[in-house]
Amino acid sequence: MNNKETTFLLGGDLPVRRMGYGAMRLCGPGVWGEPADRGNAVKVLREAVDLGVNHIDTSDFYGPHVVNEIIREALYPYPDDLVIVTKVGARRGADKSWPSALSAAELEQAVHDNLRRLKLDCLDLVNLRIVNDADPHRPGGVPIEAPLTALMRLREKGLIRHLGLSHVTLDMVEQAMALTPIACVQNHYGILHREDDALVALCARHDMGFVPFFPLGGGIHPHSSRELESCAAEMGISVHQLSLAWLLQFSRCILPIPGTASLGHLRENMDAARITLPDGIMNRLNNLVQS
Repeated sequence: MNNKETTFLLGGDLPVRRMGYGAMRLCGPGVWGEPADRGNAVKVLREAVDLGVNHIDTSDFYGPHVVNEIIREALYPYPDDLVIVTKVGARRGADKSWPSALSAAELEQAVHDNLRRLKLDCLDLVNLRIVNDADPHRPGGVPIEAPLTALMRLREKGLIRHLGLSHVTLDMVEQAMALTPIACVQNHYGILHREDDALVALCARHDMGFVPFFPLGGGIHPHSSRELESCAAEMGISVHQLSLAWLLQFSRCILPIPGTASLGHLRENMDAARITLPDGIMNRLNNLVQS
C-alpha cells in the first residue's frame, strides 16, 4: 500500500474507494449502440468490482441506454457497498449528437429512465450535466438554478439520494452550493488540463468529491510529452498510470474514474492506485503547463 488515502466519503455518507470506473466506453464507437463484444463488457464490469471498485460512473444517454443495461446484466443484484453515479441533462440525437435536455420534464424522464434500466428504486447520486448548445465544449453559459431545482424536487420524492454537477464553472458550483448540498463535481481535468485547480481546491475545502474525466485529454505537447515519458520511465510505469497516480496524490478529494473496455487496461489502471510518486516527480508534474 501507499500513503494516499484510499477512500472518500461521497455526499457525507457513501464511502467509495478513490479509484472508480467510468462505464462510458462499454458501448459501441462514438458512445453509440451495442459493443462489439457484449460478453467482454460484462466481464470488465465484474472484474472491476472484483478488483475493489465500488464507484461506477454511468448515464442512460450512453448508448443510449446500452451501458445501463449492461451494468444491470453484469452486477444486479448489486453489492451492498456499490455506488452507482449517473448523470442527466443531455440526450442523444439521431445523428449521435449530445443536445441539452434541461427542462424539468426532460430531467424527470431521465431520472426515471436511469432507475428503470438500472433496476433501482433510488439513485445514489445524480450529476446534473450542463450542456451549452451554443458552445457544447465549454462549460458555463447556462443558468443552473432551474434544472438544479427540478432535481431537488425529485430528491424530495425519494428518487435521488445526492446531487452533483458536471461540466460546470467555479461560479456555477458556488451558485449551486447556495441552493443545496453538492456531493461532487465532474469536469475535464488532469496533468495537462489544469484550468480547474481552484475548483479542486474548493471541493477539498468543502469535502466534495472532484471526479476528473479525460485525465490525459486536451492534447499532449512535445515538452509535456517528453517530461511525462521521462517521469514514467523513471518509475517503471506507463504514462497513463503516472497520470492516475498524480491525480490521487494531488488532492484527497479527487476520485478518478478511468474507463476502458479492456481487461488488461482495467488491471493497469487499478494498479495505479498502489503507486506512490516521490516528491521530486510530483513537483515536476505539478509544474507542467499546457501551452
